Formats: sequence, C-alpha cells, structure tokens
Amino acid sequence: MLIRVGQGLDVHAFGPGDSVMLGGVRIEHDQSLVAHSDGDVLLHALTDALLGAAGLGDIGQHFPDTDAQWAGADSGELLQQAWAAVQHRGWTLANADLTVIGERPKVNPHRDQIVARVAALLAVSPAQINLKATTTEKLGFLGRKEGLAAMACVLLQAPGAVCGQESSALGD
Repeated sequence: MLIRVGQGLDVHAFGPGDSVMLGGVRIEHDQSLVAHSDGDVLLHALTDALLGAAGLGDIGQHFPDTDAQWAGADSGELLQQAWAAVQHRGWTLANADLTVIGERPKVNPHRDQIVARVAALLAVSPAQINLKATTTEKLGFLGRKEGLAAMACVLLQAPGAVCGQESSALGD
C-alpha cells in the first residue's frame, strides 16, 4: 500500500485558567481546557490521525492519562514522539487537514502562527498543513461555550510514492 489516511478527533471541556494551547500555540483566553496533559485538542487530534494512518493505535495507547508521567505533558512533544514512530515505519506526510470546532477562542487571528508551529513540530512545509475553524451555530456543549473540539485528517505516503501511482521499489 502506498498511501494511507488517518483521522483524529479530540474534545476537552473548559475549566479555570487564562489560556488554551491550540496547535502548540498558547492563546490568551478566559478559561483553559481541562486535561491530563496541556489539553491541546488540535495536536491530540493530529497525533491520533497520524497514529491511525500508520496502524499504530491511538494516543491513549501511547500516552495513557492513567500514567503520571504524562501529567501536564507538552502535546507538541507527544506529537513528535508519535510522528517519529510513524516515520520509523517509512511514512511521510503528504498533507494534514485540521479543523477546530467551537465558539471561542477565535482561530483566525492565530491561524498563521498555528500552521507554522504544527509544520515545525512535524518538520514539514507549512503548505502541507491546512487549518480551518467552525462553530456549531450555538448548538450543543460546544455552542454553549463549554469546551473545544478538533478534528484532523492526514494522508501519509510511502517514500517515493506519488499519490495514485505505484512504485515498483516498494511492493506490497
């Protein structure tokens, strides 16, 4: 197989605090996200998508919230560890499509910084990272501003593979 797709989803509730981590960027906010680690829903979703695409399980298997060593962990470091495992399997990132879902904080003022940070964490071009944001039109817990969610979809490719074209060097 020359290409694989993975998806990820993460959700965290708001709680006391003064900022949220989003895509490895600290954003001032009147609340923080409640989580075992730093609560970066965007990086958690991306980590899950990468692990899933490579057939390596999910973030909870690699970094369980029942393990004290991950308490307060930097999600960027977790992402980099997962990405190293994916690369060890011979995969490269074609692209990542990321979506933040919630009423607040607004993503647009931070979009370029988040894309640059995610690209830096993965050591890829910012052109390979797409970031979108949407609301739930005030519906549900996200619409009531009780939390934040993120989704990620990634396309991995084998070295030398051109999407839609087989490479005789790999063989399945």
